[in-house]
Amino acid sequence: MPSSKPPCVPEHLSSHDVEPALRFDSWRERAHQWVELQPLPPGAELDAELLILRSQTCIFGTMRSSAYEMRAASRRLANAPDMVVVTLIQSGELLRDAAPGELQRVGPGTLGLYDPRRMGNYRWSQGSREVFLALQRDDVRAALGREPGNVPIPLERCVLAPALASQLNHLALLARQPQKLDGVEYAGLLEGTRELALLMLRNLGRQDSRTGQSDMEEDLNAGRHAAALRFMDREAHRHDLDATAIARGAGCSRTRLYAAFASRGETVMGTLREIRLQRAKELIERSPRLHIGSLSWRCGFADQSGFSKLFKMRFGLLPSEWHHQTWAPPTTALPNRSAAPAGFGPK
Repeated sequence: MPSSKPPCVPEHLSSHDVEPALRFDSWRERAHQWVELQPLPPGAELDAELLILRSQTCIFGTMRSSAYEMRAASRRLANAPDMVVVTLIQSGELLRDAAPGELQRVGPGTLGLYDPRRMGNYRWSQGSREVFLALQRDDVRAALGREPGNVPIPLERCVLAPALASQLNHLALLARQPQKLDGVEYAGLLEGTRELALLMLRNLGRQDSRTGQSDMEEDLNAGRHAAALRFMDREAHRHDLDATAIARGAGCSRTRLYAAFASRGETVMGTLREIRLQRAKELIERSPRLHIGSLSWRCGFADQSGFSKLFKMRFGLLPSEWHHQTWAPPTTALPNRSAAPAGFGPK
């Protein structure tokens, strides 16, 4: 039976479709009609590619880009369709406004729901790639049972979120291979993706009605905690690393940083100490030579004596003892001269 859906064909846009002097203005008008693309830093070059599938009820896209920033603009939204966007970060990082004075880092594998009419600033890192699905606001509102907002969609707590993430990834892959499908098949896949997205949002709305606003704060705490851990792991060697620097690196205030760790029964500096001690143990186990002073300094401990005490409190041995236990040659047992050779002993 022929499909009742009008066929759709992937539309391909590239910043390299036009000469370098015109790329920024062309990309702003062709690829970002709902937001305002911000000027690039001096010397930076725009390198971006966008693939789009359209139907009468939704728009699907997959984009890769160099680093750039965009923000909400009322003049852009005035003529934009009234839609809400589900996004999936495939690679790179997105830094966005989460609350007044607070930035949220969004990494690969993250699903989110974003209302273009509430968008603030969005900064994409170099080499970022995302998939998005724009849905009609009325459909999203009916599925959620409330007005949509800017919220992360937790994969581990929304049972249909992993299925949608997989579907978005797969459709993005197929959109980059136009010879694999025809327009009717693309239309069917796009409609199936839309239906799955609305089903997931319906499930999410039902969970929200049962659990209330506490889940929202829990999700924000989880994001701040994850961002802080990434920052601490990268900067653990710094001797000046404190809660203020960690909060800045995670894009939140110190109060919210403390709350994110307290919600998990942890402390900020206690977690940093654990990261440093685990790193020291790994370095000891990888290196046959040991210099305590150099090791402690490399792992962020300015005081060698204090480092040794903390290491023993955590692992039960001093760093030198742990090194000896790891690298000491195995003891070879002396033969028992009174023992008979195997197979020749008394029965």
